[in-house]
Amino acid sequence: MSEISQPTSEPATEDRDLGRARDGDDDAFARLIAPLRSELHAHCYRMLGSAHDAEDALQDALVRAWRGLARFEGRSSLRSWLYTVATRTCLDVVEARGRRALPVDLGPASERAVVEGTVPRTDVAWLGPYPDNGPCPEAGPDARYERREAVELAFVAALQHLPGNQRAALLLFEVLGFSAAEIAAMMRTTTTSVNSALARARRLVAERVPAPSQQQTLRALGDARVRDIVSGYAAALERGDADALVALLTEDVTWSMPPIPHWYRGLEAVTDFAVRVPLTSCGSWRHLPAHANGQPAAASYLWDEAAGAHLAWSINVLTLRGERVSEITSFIGREHFPLLGLPSSLP
Repeated sequence: MSEISQPTSEPATEDRDLGRARDGDDDAFARLIAPLRSELHAHCYRMLGSAHDAEDALQDALVRAWRGLARFEGRSSLRSWLYTVATRTCLDVVEARGRRALPVDLGPASERAVVEGTVPRTDVAWLGPYPDNGPCPEAGPDARYERREAVELAFVAALQHLPGNQRAALLLFEVLGFSAAEIAAMMRTTTTSVNSALARARRLVAERVPAPSQQQTLRALGDARVRDIVSGYAAALERGDADALVALLTEDVTWSMPPIPHWYRGLEAVTDFAVRVPLTSCGSWRHLPAHANGQPAAASYLWDEAAGAHLAWSINVLTLRGERVSEITSFIGREHFPLLGLPSSLP
């Protein structure tokens, strides 16, 4: 049940850099952590539900690791030790801040479009999107989650409903492949406690994460069909074509737009919102295809007269069921675009 990682370096080179790092060579320390940085960042995102928080937590964890490197005795691998430091850092953040949410966590769906009073809520820590880091190696035969499955929106959102210790235990065991005994040492607890946390976490995740996974759905559809769905969604919004948009959606589709708290469920409510707001009231749209959380996405740009350009507006992550869209999660905010390597404006 492990997330595949490439060897960090040749053993002799790693030992040499480790010795130099212990002597205060920060360049040697940078070389040691460089091959692990991406997977550690993804772990922090799964724990915290925010790419920005993940970056802050990882930076904090690496500072802790640098300062505590003299205490690393080599009884476990450097990778295991760094995951221990990163996990404990994230647990501190979870304890201080709590969990991140999506609009569906805050209240019932709206039956009709809410046009007035759609003020973003700043008192909520919102779940955020995560960049798709390109091709991933195949998971091993015993893996429970593939790397991209482990950042899918449904999975990361479900994790946010778990206490920190359960969240950490599930990720370390099911995604990263550490044993219960190793996790107990990492979290300074007992193997019995870890197994108990795993059992509770698995139950909740099973209730909240639908099957099949998005990765299974995307493979069944094929890249060409997925591109057609994304381009069809973008074209419908740009043309203001409600019929074309509706044809892409499931009967029980949901549409949410963090940080706006209102959300919609069902074809009637979603259509009412789409017709009254993005299709007719917002102005000119442009889109770029994108990927986030291992899922297809469309980056929306809205015309701004003062700027004379279409400015970054939202990242629309699409969850597919068969050939139709079952969820649209529109992460509103220009701050999400640099994370996905997208421009801030279009002509």
